Formats: sequence, structure tokens, C-alpha cells
Amino acid sequence: MTTDDPPSPVSRTLKRRGTIAPKTPAPENRAAKTPAPERVAAFQTGLSAESKASAYLIAKGYRILARRFRTSYGEIDIVAKRRNLIAFIEVKARASLDAAAYSVTPQQQQRIVAAAQVWLMTHPEHAAFEMRFDAILIAPKHLPKHLTAAFDAGA
Repeated sequence: MTTDDPPSPVSRTLKRRGTIAPKTPAPENRAAKTPAPERVAAFQTGLSAESKASAYLIAKGYRILARRFRTSYGEIDIVAKRRNLIAFIEVKARASLDAAAYSVTPQQQQRIVAAAQVWLMTHPEHAAFEMRFDAILIAPKHLPKHLTAAFDAGA
């Protein structure tokens, strides 16, 4: 198609419906939408830690059912199954294992419990399983540390 040819009917339809972006960008402040480098680094560290934790759990015989399950109440990093147990796992990456252990706050625990209830409502086939809230701690130059039953739903 040359520049002299009229646009095809499909092209015209897509432009009218707004699915083809205009050739000139809309005037907006791009700097305001760019995340801070520290936040990008923290996000990437979190993804890496969750991948390490998932590999660790698989090696221990767990099956990963969900990663980064988001609800309006909060997020569950990993939902894993082993035999008749469903584990809701919070992954924490810090400079030391102690710092990671202390970073699971009571407010986070409440959000994870609420998100777990939503996960169970959306997956009723797992409602009869045992439930447990674990934490996996990740620190440089250390193997992941799996804290089984790190907190309970009554916290």
C-alpha cells in the first residue's frame, strides 16, 4: 500500500474504534509515569526471590498452584500444594535472614489471610484441604529458609 492509496476499510474501522494508536503521541508528562529506579530494583529482587522460593518448594515436593495471586485485600506470593495441604507462602528477600523474618508484619499477615480466603472462594475444590501460612526467607549467600506455619489465621 502506497501513501496515495486510500486506507483499507479494516484500517478505518480500527482507527475509529481507537485500537490503532495515533501517529503523534499525546502530550503528557512521561517522567511522572516512570517508576523510581529503587522501586524497579525492589520489584526485580522480589520476582527473583519468588522464583528461587518456587524452585525450592518444587524440590521439596510441592506443586505450585499460583504465584502473585492478587486480590483487593492483598497479594499471596505463592500458593503451593503438597498431598492434602495447601500452603499460602509469603516470600521475603532482605540483606539477612533475620531482617527477612522480622519483615512479616501483623498487618501483612492479616492481608495474606484475607487474600487466602478469597483464593479459597475462587478454588472451592481445595476447601477441604489443610491450610497453612508459611514464609520463605531469602538472603544473599544463604539457602532459602522455609518457615512452616510462620503464622496462623487468628493472628
